[in-house]
Parts: sequence; C-alpha cells; structure tokens
Amino acid sequence: MLIIKVGGGEGIYYDTVCSDLASLYHQGRSCLLVHGGSHETNILSEKLGHPPRFVTTVSGYESRYTDRKTIEIFEMAYCGKVNKMIVEILQSHDVPAIGLSGLDGRLLLAARKPTLTIVENGKKKVLRDDYTGKIESVNTDLIHLLDQAGYVVTVCPPAISREHQAVNVDGDRAAARIAEAVKADDLVILSNVPGLLEKIDDPTTLIKDITLTDIDQYFEYAKGRMKRKLLAAKEALLGGVTRVTLGDARIDSPITHALSGNGTVITRCDDSSRD
Repeated sequence: MLIIKVGGGEGIYYDTVCSDLASLYHQGRSCLLVHGGSHETNILSEKLGHPPRFVTTVSGYESRYTDRKTIEIFEMAYCGKVNKMIVEILQSHDVPAIGLSGLDGRLLLAARKPTLTIVENGKKKVLRDDYTGKIESVNTDLIHLLDQAGYVVTVCPPAISREHQAVNVDGDRAAARIAEAVKADDLVILSNVPGLLEKIDDPTTLIKDITLTDIDQYFEYAKGRMKRKLLAAKEALLGGVTRVTLGDARIDSPITHALSGNGTVITRCDDSSRD
C-alpha cells in the first residue's frame, strides 16, 4: 500500500494530487491518502472570532494551540470542508473514496498530553487545557477491510483518546504511523515546497538524498512545519518503511513525480543508484 500525505497549507493543488492518485488507483495501485487542513482552519477560526494561536514547544516544534473551541473549528475544517472536498474530487475521477477522521472506527488512537510546555517571550509556560496528543495505535483492521473492498481511504485528524475525546495530532506523523502499521514500502509527503531546502527561499538548494543514519544532521535546515515532516520521515523509516519522499504538491502528477525520485528522498540505507 502506498501512503500519501498532502499538506493543508496555502497553495496546495488538490485537483492535481487527486488526479494523479486516481491514475495510480486505476493502474491497480493500493493507496491511502492522509490530508491536512491548516489553512482552512485558520480562515474559519478568524471568521468565527476565535483566531488561531501557534505555540513553540520546548523542543522547538511549532504547533497549534488547541483548546476545546479550536477542536470544534478544527473538525469543521478538516473533517467537514477539506475531507469531503477531496472525496468529491476523487469521486469525479471514478475513485471510490471514503472519507474518515481518526475518530471514525477509532482509526487513530492517541494519548492526550496532560500538559504542554511551551516557550513564550523567552520563558517556559505550561498549558493545561490543550487537546493535543500522540498516536499510540492505528486500526489496521478497518483500513484493510476498506482497502480489500476496493475503497480509497482518505484520512484526516483528529484522533480519539482513551478518554473518548477528540485530540489534535500532527498529520505528517499520523501518516508515518499509518505507513508503519500497514507495512508500506513508500510514504510520500507533499506540501507547498519542493522538499527540504538548505536555504528556505531558494529552490535550487534542494537536498535530494538523505539516509536514516545521517538524518539528524539535516534538522538544522528544517524550518517551521518542515521540521515535523522530517521527524515524521525519521519515525516512518525507524518503523520499517523503506522510503519517504518529501515532494511538491503544486506540480502536475506530484505523487508520480515523487515516486520517480524527485524531491527529497529519504531512505533507510544508501542508494548509490540515484544520480
């Protein structure tokens, strides 16, 4: 099974992603799509008078502060608008897509973090009303049931906690956990940049190849959301996935392009066959 994660930032071309996925599906490829929705969540949050708040954890990762009101808005954007939009596009390409969140069928079970320690104005601060979590398990029985019935599963956060609460989980890391759980060979992570860049505004500085052995030294180049994508790639490879590609969602045939070795290709071992 091929696992594809498409980001939810501004500038993502969902039509081209879905068209390419449809081509792969009609060629007999088993696919599962994980998607984001951050841009739509930000827009909706502003319209509903509850502006988004982003915080930086003590480990240097940026995340959305998710109180209960934000979780409700998050579900409207991710599970409502974006998920069903993607399902609609896939259906237009004769792909029998089915849209699920991590809540549905307990697809993604996560441990809610009791507290979140952030750095604000140079000082540590503890948040206790944040609904974020880390995925503990994936319902592979449900995934395989739907896949074997011919459906293309389209998944988005949130996950469900053991306390039966919706919790925000990182979409890239969710895709990594799913890829690990279904024993996928390939994970493709698409966003609105060509891959990992040495200089964030210079596409010519694309880092083309990374191995798991050396991955930690590349985190210095990962800025903003890219840091979590690189972390997700590392976790997927440690979980047994053979290859992770960070590719560009804004181009034609972005999935096929990534599978052909374009973007930042991260592997468990050195592949000297690539140029």
